[in-house]
Amino acid sequence: MNKPELLSPAGDFEKLRYAVAYGADAVYMAGQRFGMRAAATNFDEDTLRQGIAYAHAHGVKCYITVNIMPSNADLQAFPAYLELLQDAGADALIVADVGVLRMARRHAPKVPLHISTQTSILNYEAANFWAELGAERIVLARELSLTEIAEIRANTPKELEIEAFVHGAMCISYSGRCLISQYLTGRDANQGACAQPCRWKYALMEEKRPGEYFPVAEDDGGTYLYNSKDLCMIEHIPELVKAGVTSFKVEGRNKTAYYAAGITGAYRRAIDAYFEQPEGFVTPRDAVEEIGKISHRNYYTGFYFGNEENGQHYEDSQYIRDWEVVGMPIQTNEDGNAVFVLKNRFFKGETLELMQPGHEPYRFTADQAVNDDGEVLDLFNRPEMRVHFRFPFAVHPYGILRKRKERP
Repeated sequence: MNKPELLSPAGDFEKLRYAVAYGADAVYMAGQRFGMRAAATNFDEDTLRQGIAYAHAHGVKCYITVNIMPSNADLQAFPAYLELLQDAGADALIVADVGVLRMARRHAPKVPLHISTQTSILNYEAANFWAELGAERIVLARELSLTEIAEIRANTPKELEIEAFVHGAMCISYSGRCLISQYLTGRDANQGACAQPCRWKYALMEEKRPGEYFPVAEDDGGTYLYNSKDLCMIEHIPELVKAGVTSFKVEGRNKTAYYAAGITGAYRRAIDAYFEQPEGFVTPRDAVEEIGKISHRNYYTGFYFGNEENGQHYEDSQYIRDWEVVGMPIQTNEDGNAVFVLKNRFFKGETLELMQPGHEPYRFTADQAVNDDGEVLDLFNRPEMRVHFRFPFAVHPYGILRKRKERP
């Protein structure tokens, strides 16, 4: 039984570093063009090369998304970009369009090809088609059950890798193949510029009564016809492994470095714990708690256990944000001294948590915090303020300070 790859999102260099620090085996990222997350910061040519080199230096692979559905006008820029990705050392290209695949084989022939979830692979014949075209990996549609994935695994070449999403936002359409955003806003989801109209609140307007909006009530909170819960499979590692999933993919290139760190770290602990003791496996408590502390919508298990499992639709589009980042480290040493740059306010005596790679959160009170002048204040609240702490251990350079949010 081979341990699956943990594949984490890297929307920019900071998120890449945190994903690597918290245990990703591989990251997926994009250049400034041709990726399906145009809103992410992404990587220019210099940072792309630097990011790939950084990941490789830490034993982590880099997959580059080139998975938009291009128009004729986009094609001219592809050859030089594909050549750049090969020269930069990309470990794979994630593609969706057959034209891009054809160009990749000409202009980046040394780089393996992964077939994007945008192609909506739902059966083993489709998987075999892509394998015959030279794909080393397929990224399955999110709409498959574990039983269907196992059937695909049983009817495809053993060397063909299978990647599946295990955590993050879900789309109401087949793996992102949606036209609503373009129709309503002119922002093309298939070019990476989705405005997420599935998260909007909708009402009914009668033709002869313009400007009068009538609720199509699901509940008192409003009507969210297209909205979905977030996927979470952290308590189902054994089932995913037994179904034959090669790579566990975490969604979220538009999310924060805190998200990349927390979710990656939680799945890292869960995967490792299962492979250390598969018999009678129980997901580590701290891993389950961790995913609840990261911004999310209500969780469910997607389509893995059938179309009706836990219900896809969600009553509103709001995130659950019970915890917030207090500070990010800018200086640490072996004596336990650490300096954090303030991100959100906290009070003297308030309980904080220090999150670090490979460790359960360390809880403490904020009495030991001082500013640059050595003062212990009652309230630390100036933007970008430097806050000094002393811990009984050396703080990891990618530790994160957080606290439970204040209630109104």
